[in-house]
Amino acid sequence: MTILVTGSAGHLGEALVRTLRAQRRPVRGIDLKPSAFTDLVGSIADPVFVRHALMGMRAVIHAATLHKPHVATHGYSDFVETNIAGTLNLLDEAAKAGADAFVFTSTTSAFGSALTPAPGAPAAWITEGVAPIPRNIYGTSKVAAEGFCELFARRHGLPVIILRTARFFPEADDDADIRSQFETANVQANELLYRRVDIEDVVSAHLLSVDRGKAIGFGLYIVSAPTPFTRDDLLELRRDAAAVVQRLYPECQALYTARSWQLFPSIDRVYVSTRAGEALGWKPKYDFRHVLASLARGEDFRSPLARAVGSKGYHGTVFADGPYPVA
Repeated sequence: MTILVTGSAGHLGEALVRTLRAQRRPVRGIDLKPSAFTDLVGSIADPVFVRHALMGMRAVIHAATLHKPHVATHGYSDFVETNIAGTLNLLDEAAKAGADAFVFTSTTSAFGSALTPAPGAPAAWITEGVAPIPRNIYGTSKVAAEGFCELFARRHGLPVIILRTARFFPEADDDADIRSQFETANVQANELLYRRVDIEDVVSAHLLSVDRGKAIGFGLYIVSAPTPFTRDDLLELRRDAAAVVQRLYPECQALYTARSWQLFPSIDRVYVSTRAGEALGWKPKYDFRHVLASLARGEDFRSPLARAVGSKGYHGTVFADGPYPVA
């Protein structure tokens, strides 16, 4: 089965093509930008290019997107063209080709305002059943694209899996207060408790979706590192998250102190990825327990794949006040 990977010059796209090539699985990478992982250069907004790119393909992993860092630098029409029209072009050609699987990389940002509880309320428990309330054009365009994905699964018989992925980019946080208080590795270690996933685990979820898509037919799953928290922890997570973490991981305090790291004082949401494990057989390896074991050994907690792909940045421009301008 030859797999088409869109966005192959990007962070996830490169990771997917790297992994498929290492596994000696046939893959074709496409992107607007040339790269060592891109076989065809062109736009998914161009139906003719998409038709050509899909020739001979049996599965599509659609990772190309304009995403949150582009909200302040691109117009609404850019998001519609890439995230909605581009996805529609790919779905249309994949359905015509009788593809065995179409895997759409979506985002937990689709939940939008549902992620932010009222002051004093417990942390939000985010499962696939939470209704999205997009707060910007990025979330709106991804939810719209998800709708087209479900339409093609229901009406055209195209096997589709939607993966709402948590954070996996290695760049520094866009929040200036977070950047001023925590070093980047500390932030990302903390986030593996509730809102982050290593890119190696993201790749494995996508490849399992390709292999199981035809049997599932249609599915939508959150892809985030397994959380140690339960619903019973949600109120305390808002009030004193560090106390919850230290109760669950007594060894954490000494390991963090040795690095001058800190736990977050409050956590406002928890992503729950149980369904991805049940439906796809997904078994992520890089969780908070892995972080602590790595710290104890004096090792980097990121996966080898994360280190190999490295940091790509979000724009061709380097911004002085953060990794990207915040809208």
